[in-house]
Amino acid sequence: QVQLVESGGGLVQAGGSLRLSCVVSGSRISRYAMGWYRQAPEKQREMVATITSGGSTEYADSVKGRFTISRDNAKNTMSLQMNSLKPGDTTVYYCNVRGLAPWGTPVNYWGQGTQVTVSS
Repeated sequence: QVQLVESGGGLVQAGGSLRLSCVVSGSRISRYAMGWYRQAPEKQREMVATITSGGSTEYADSVKGRFTISRDNAKNTMSLQMNSLKPGDTTVYYCNVRGLAPWGTPVNYWGQGTQVTVSS
């Protein structure tokens, strides 16, 4: 019953900005780490940005200084502000929630993905 729904993707020109959002239902996110990942066709899924339950963040080298990840535990949401977008950022972006459930089992939830296309 846990569901992650991404939104905010679309078509933007190089140098433009987009803000992706992820809304989680069926589980509180406060105890879990979260992140944004992207996967181009025929490529492995790569980490874009992560944020721990305590708010610590990590970014892929390719997006440092351009992307900002944030979370709002009260709203059960996570966002990715993407600035100075490049054509190389074009792909599908996925929301992820992971960690240990209160009953001790690992969880790893994924959204359906949202398409980001950056034109040159």
